Amino acid sequence: MLGSLILLGFFFYLIFHLFRIQRPKNFPPGPQPLPIFGSLLDINIKNPLKDFKMLAERYGNVYGLYLGRNPAVVLNGFKVIKEALVTKSADFSGRPQNILVSHMTEGKGVIMADYGPAWKEHRRFALMTLRNFGLGKQSMENRILGEIEHLVAKLEKHAGSILNPQTFFHNAASNIIYLVLSGIRYEYDNETLKQYIARVTENTKLINGPWSMIYDTFPLLRSLPLPFKKVFTNCEANKKLTNAMIEKHKKTRVRGEPTDFIDCYLDELELRDNESSFDEDQLVIYILNLHAAGTDTTSNTLLTAFLYLMVYPDIQEKCQQEIDDVLQGKAQVSFEDRHDMPYTQAVIHESQRIANTVPLSVFHCTTRDTELMGYNIPKGTIIIPNLSSVLSEEGQWKFPNEFNPSNFLNEQGQFEKPEAFIPFSAGPRMCLGEGLARMELFLILVTLLRRFQFIWPEDAGEPDFTPVFGITLSPRPYRMGVRLRQSAREI
Repeated sequence: MLGSLILLGFFFYLIFHLFRIQRPKNFPPGPQPLPIFGSLLDINIKNPLKDFKMLAERYGNVYGLYLGRNPAVVLNGFKVIKEALVTKSADFSGRPQNILVSHMTEGKGVIMADYGPAWKEHRRFALMTLRNFGLGKQSMENRILGEIEHLVAKLEKHAGSILNPQTFFHNAASNIIYLVLSGIRYEYDNETLKQYIARVTENTKLINGPWSMIYDTFPLLRSLPLPFKKVFTNCEANKKLTNAMIEKHKKTRVRGEPTDFIDCYLDELELRDNESSFDEDQLVIYILNLHAAGTDTTSNTLLTAFLYLMVYPDIQEKCQQEIDDVLQGKAQVSFEDRHDMPYTQAVIHESQRIANTVPLSVFHCTTRDTELMGYNIPKGTIIIPNLSSVLSEEGQWKFPNEFNPSNFLNEQGQFEKPEAFIPFSAGPRMCLGEGLARMELFLILVTLLRRFQFIWPEDAGEPDFTPVFGITLSPRPYRMGVRLRQSAREI
């Protein structure tokens, strides 16, 4: 018996020393990592936000963790995140490549592509193309307003009743980005759209859950038939759908007269030589990237906005009064009208702040050995920008822990955006679709508030503002009462 205990003790001693993790010199402080598991037992991988906050209180705004044997540094607070992502952007703009989400996208596209010439080329192309298609201009505005008509028609059918809005905004946001990418829109009950979104939703849950962490931490398990395999199956199915879309464009497009993003890319592809980073495989992942990024974030922000507008009817009424005054005599809203609606603008931005849609941004990676706030951070370290810590940071906001449009209004009642408003992240890796999202949020919210009153159902109980954690945060499912406003009958 004693001999067995000695052998067991020796075995654990051997394991500890073979797999122990040694922090690099002057690495940011943090909990002591365990062999094999690293810091995984120090955080709730289903929702680490509270643990990240407690660790910041203990170790400071820059602290180190280990995801298995992979070193990671969590950044908290506006000053630290700005220093890393903006001032030292070249050092902090990489993407970790040996994790599930990178393998799913094969390092292609634009979101998970590593920092370098190919990524820069594709980002520049995307920004230019979206701008040319009217990001902030009339053509993009018309596409969004066209989709809003379908939202209005559906709400008119439900006027006087109660509906579940969970897929309502999701389908609209999905169609808007599809129109930009491929010129296609789907009816809200279309089976292809439902299956596509279901696969994206399932992948989002898997990528954010414990199975993704197991994949990232234990490479030896990656070949086993475990639940993370579903990520690749879902991605392949959506890639087939996207490939079919591209093939259809090849037959119908007119060279030099692009009508959507796919046409633009195919035109560009013909101008490039074989050494270019542009190819059809890149285009497929590009479309999947942009669609996923342009759907969840916008729809979850709208769900958050209408949740709070129902719970605070005085804020909803004040928005409607401003909208009625500014749009009097106009058939529909224009994006330019935002300049005359400071209070409504403040409500939209406060909804984005409270929604905290992408709380941990997308993980970054250091491109070389660097330094931050006096600490040494080696090349290849995973960087986790905790945007949530900035959007509720004491000293940056008048009312950091409550929904209050005054966070975006000065003493004269004019709209004012604090520098700490970074829901789209910051630096070269900030969200490509910020302009599109801003336009969508304004046009959708103003149009719907002009026509409808939104009411918290009497039998719904107390509202639960606790979000559901994921790659994107989303409000808990709720029901929404809808009434047609009297003034809307005159439009």
